[in-house]
Amino acid sequence: MKLRDTLKINEKGRLEIGGVDCTELAAQYGTPLYVMDEAYIRSVCRGYTELLSRKYPNSKVAYASKAFSTLAIYNIVRSEGLGADVVSGCELFTAIRGGMPASDIYFHGNNKSAEELAFAVRENVHAIVIDSLYEIELLNEIAGRQGKKQGVLVRVNPGIDAHTHRFIQTTRPDSKFGFSISDGTAANVIKTIVSKKNLEFTGIHCHIGSQIFELKPFELAVEKMTDFIAALSHNNIKVPELNLGGGYGVTYTSEDKPLAPFEYVDAIVNKLNECIASKNIAAPKLVLEPGRSIVGEAGITLYTVGAIKEIEGIRKYVAVDGGMFENPRVSLYQSKYDAVFANRALDKPCETVTVAGKCCESGDVLIENIELPAAKSGDILAVFTTGAYHYSMASNYNRNPVPPVVLVCNGESDYIVKPQSYEDIVSRDSVPSRLGECK
Repeated sequence: MKLRDTLKINEKGRLEIGGVDCTELAAQYGTPLYVMDEAYIRSVCRGYTELLSRKYPNSKVAYASKAFSTLAIYNIVRSEGLGADVVSGCELFTAIRGGMPASDIYFHGNNKSAEELAFAVRENVHAIVIDSLYEIELLNEIAGRQGKKQGVLVRVNPGIDAHTHRFIQTTRPDSKFGFSISDGTAANVIKTIVSKKNLEFTGIHCHIGSQIFELKPFELAVEKMTDFIAALSHNNIKVPELNLGGGYGVTYTSEDKPLAPFEYVDAIVNKLNECIASKNIAAPKLVLEPGRSIVGEAGITLYTVGAIKEIEGIRKYVAVDGGMFENPRVSLYQSKYDAVFANRALDKPCETVTVAGKCCESGDVLIENIELPAAKSGDILAVFTTGAYHYSMASNYNRNPVPPVVLVCNGESDYIVKPQSYEDIVSRDSVPSRLGECK
């Protein structure tokens, strides 16, 4: 359990976040419930911007929207001086509706549709990140029809092994993302873009993976990318921007040993300055795209314990009212979590249990073999570090409603995503007239 000023155990022995007792949140809003700590989000944003303003002023932090995309989060990160990266038309729509200037938005994706590209060009996004040969011709045509010259970055694959789960490594040789530097593909793609009338080459981008705990992969990425910038300069191609993505690790359990977010950035900037000097290249604008490190630890999920089932000599299941429909990461990535009973957070663990979800799947397990106090039906279980890739990956599997999201700060709480009702879920269903009336 990783506590802080805004996530602590109060005098009643209960878990508190953002100055609000978690048992009171559960009583007021119901469970399952996502809770986000506004003050923590802001503190991380400020840590990034303040460090960069001191050490590399020609820079921009773009919040990685896929971690958690709502109107409120864009309002918060924009007010802290961040831009955004988006990976779909609706993320772009939400960012703009949430007050993010299009001029501060980077649009990523390995298979953007023509409709999404047209929307991005129409809204004047700062840059579209090219990730396929098909996209070059399509975007050039779309920009031409709109009478615009669209800024683009090229996503490249520097070939760095980031030692993360294979599904979140993005620069392996066999990856759907990016163009390889080593085989010359990336350079040829950039030359093609430079030749296009309606496209403006503005820089290169890479993202080496997620949940990375070491500095070395990021330093290697800077080496490879600046080598590439130097090679391009020899062909009279300028690289105004260097976008190094994100991927900084966070704490899910006591086994995780990430550095503070700013330590990753400090190492990147130091290495970049060193490479600029040693390779005699023009200093590019540095863009970083953290997501998980901004919102991951800011979030917790609250559940109510229901059925408790003990199989003698095998396992004890503690079932909660959530599951893989609101946290699919366990099934996808074998992710691990820490948790406490929010209503009695000081009680000592005394048994090993498996926290099970309510979905009709044997594999719907949220936490396997966790040490907890003796569980009771009605306990409020708080699972930590659920601010990233939980709400954004949630579904209506088994027709379960996606939980609401509440933002807390200085003792106040408010919905930033309202509850989803059964009526909401069926509202988009349609029965063809030839099937007759529903009975």
